[in-house]
Amino acid sequence: MSPPEGAATAPAEAGSPDALLIRRAMAEVGPVADKVTSYFYALLFVRHPDLRSLFPAAMDTQRDRLLRALLTAAEHIDNKEVLVDYLQNLGRGHRKYGTRAEHYPAVGECLIGALSKYAAGVWNAEMEAAWVRAYTTISQVMIDAAAADELRAPAWWYAEIVTHDLRTPDVAVVTIRPDQPYPFLAGQYTSVETPWWPRIWRHYSFASAPRSDGLLSFHVKAVPAGWVSNALVHRARPGDIIRLGPPAGSMTVDHTTDSGLLCLGGGTGIAPIKALVEDVAEHGDRRPVEVFYGARTDHDLYDIDTMLRLQQSHPWLSVRAIIDQQANQQLPDAIRAYGPWNEFDAYLSGPPGMIRSSVDALRDIGIPSDRIRHDSVEELVAAGS
Repeated sequence: MSPPEGAATAPAEAGSPDALLIRRAMAEVGPVADKVTSYFYALLFVRHPDLRSLFPAAMDTQRDRLLRALLTAAEHIDNKEVLVDYLQNLGRGHRKYGTRAEHYPAVGECLIGALSKYAAGVWNAEMEAAWVRAYTTISQVMIDAAAADELRAPAWWYAEIVTHDLRTPDVAVVTIRPDQPYPFLAGQYTSVETPWWPRIWRHYSFASAPRSDGLLSFHVKAVPAGWVSNALVHRARPGDIIRLGPPAGSMTVDHTTDSGLLCLGGGTGIAPIKALVEDVAEHGDRRPVEVFYGARTDHDLYDIDTMLRLQQSHPWLSVRAIIDQQANQQLPDAIRAYGPWNEFDAYLSGPPGMIRSSVDALRDIGIPSDRIRHDSVEELVAAGS
């Protein structure tokens, strides 16, 4: 619930009066974030028990996702351009939970209730009014986006697993067939729910550009205590049915420019990078694409053969494996070692720590922020701050 790690911190005096009041409350509740979260959900479920069914049975997996999203949006209330895009995706995505317009006032009421209790030292009528205005703006953007989306797309798609390829003991490539057309762009991601953990959704990037046969693929790494990832890697089999939310994300190729692509993929983050390469190839572009595939060991380069085959097929593509334990070199070091990258747009996908350090390295060597693309949802908001 704290500000996204790696977010740029605005000077204390910067921002609108409402933004300053919101940040003051955020600073007050930050040290007791867990208590704020628990109290928020307690208020919500006691005052509005009908909303409990929209959430997973085990709330420990939900953690503070909803509350964090709202607070992240409120904290960046002045950053309208990035914020609206973020909230529209959030509003569309919440359709899959069964969220309706009439639910938003209840959430807002409990948000204000939790904040007023744990920011009591600074809370006053002026601060409450600022939060009410911010939440009203936030919720209306989400409601409008959901209403518009309802006219053109389902709230979710059912999809059958058609192949399940276990590449390593903890990484699987899962290919699925949606029950109806699923429009998306290379570089985007979606949310996935398995039948074993109802109402628990996790984000996965598409591992290919749109295909003529309509099939979709994901690279899934089982992580400790990852309910969805472990189910998809160790339990899922061909014939199983999963659900998909709408596509989201802006890490897509701009085909109106001939800039080169500098692509950094760490671990299963290579999946959307592969999709971007396929997208460039399908558009017949001959722009240079430089891929850095980061891994801790050789064992983690589970998709290197695919990437090298693409390199053999496309003379404009270069693929470099950066293995930490061999060269004692991580992706940010490799970026600095090669280049220059002045004529390139950068695309990053992987663990949050890798994204943060790579963004810092790219900025250090002079690539402007508007030419650096990545899709960690909350960091999307931070990137514009």
